[in-house]
Amino acid sequence: MKIAVVGAGSTYTPELVSGLAAGPLDVAELALMDIDAERLEVVGGLARRMLARSGFAGSLVLTDDLDAAVDGAAYVLVQIRVGGQAARLGDETFPLACGCIGQETTGAGGLAKALRTVPVVLGIAERVRERAAEGAWIVDFTNPVGIVTRALLGAGHRAVGLCNVNIGFQREFARLLGVEPARVVVDQVGLNHLTWCRRVLLDGEDVLPALLSEHADELAAHVGLRRRLLDELGVVPSYYLHYFYAHDLVLEEQLEGGSRAEEVMEIERGLLELYRDPTLDTKPALLEQRGGAFYSEAALALVAALEAADGAVEVVDVANGSSVPGLAPDDVVEVAARVGPGGPEPLPQPPVAPELLGLIQHVAAYERLAVQAALSGDPADVRRALLAHPLVGQWEPAEELERRLLAEGAEHLPQLGVRSRS
Repeated sequence: MKIAVVGAGSTYTPELVSGLAAGPLDVAELALMDIDAERLEVVGGLARRMLARSGFAGSLVLTDDLDAAVDGAAYVLVQIRVGGQAARLGDETFPLACGCIGQETTGAGGLAKALRTVPVVLGIAERVRERAAEGAWIVDFTNPVGIVTRALLGAGHRAVGLCNVNIGFQREFARLLGVEPARVVVDQVGLNHLTWCRRVLLDGEDVLPALLSEHADELAAHVGLRRRLLDELGVVPSYYLHYFYAHDLVLEEQLEGGSRAEEVMEIERGLLELYRDPTLDTKPALLEQRGGAFYSEAALALVAALEAADGAVEVVDVANGSSVPGLAPDDVVEVAARVGPGGPEPLPQPPVAPELLGLIQHVAAYERLAVQAALSGDPADVRRALLAHPLVGQWEPAEELERRLLAEGAEHLPQLGVRSRS
């Protein structure tokens, strides 16, 4: 098969290449595509050395031509960042002036990223539809994954979203249990970056109550929340829930300290310098600090499941259908799904507790409006999306955030620029 990676100049790419080199997939061609020629040369050079070291028998193609990359591809992995880390820095800072949390995937910052990203990813998807192999799949790792996947599915594309939160939890729970990760299955429910682990199965037996009893302090620290909250809910929220459950504390910390974007910029500079070393042919340890841990394993497991017919279960971002009661069929949920050549089918979920479902429904409504805003180019839709988000939810901040969002990101928001207010 041919696999194409769009946005391959990302420092994540060696993580993916490492998995491809070691994995069971029969890849005849790996096409790495990026519009940044310098980054592609650096990252692609390391990829070439890693694949040579592993004895990879297929061909590696580096290109800045999207059509050439996706021609005949069976799988197109999309991992782009429109505007780069500079845009991320804006997403994490401009909301602070309005007393709102700055974060690149949720709240006002997440909306800004969605507005920049959705039109670009849909453009890529159209080229995939026209030039990739028949039945090709788009695997989206581009944040905000839930919103981007919703836009892709809404436009009729053969797409599935992927996040590394679940596999990260699997590894953490396995560490606490002292077992191999393959023995652990994490049963979660929610939306992308808004999930709760309701069961942790060890060899088919739910051990979450024991984990909460014996390791609640460690788990609470892992997700940035208080142990008492985990005890009260009886579930383990993802790290991203601390933006909701500890809003004021997080905002205070953000106002006092630097942003994650600044930290990532420094890590990326170090990584690219390491990647330039012509003797380096393995992914460096520094990559673990970049984020996206276990991304390659999750991505390749998903591709393998789409290829096979063995009914593998993977946690993915997929249209809800009737899986989660209380959500619309086209809401994109992040749940366990049975995956095969026909695509992922979300597994039916037990009813979600109201204290969880209410927040899920609230954010799902925002995500629907975020896609609408990204497609319509109407600032009024931007304001409605901000008003619907539980981390904003007030008219005056929504108006001010819309103004700042457009001013901050005008370069990458052509669909909004012509309609922005003076």
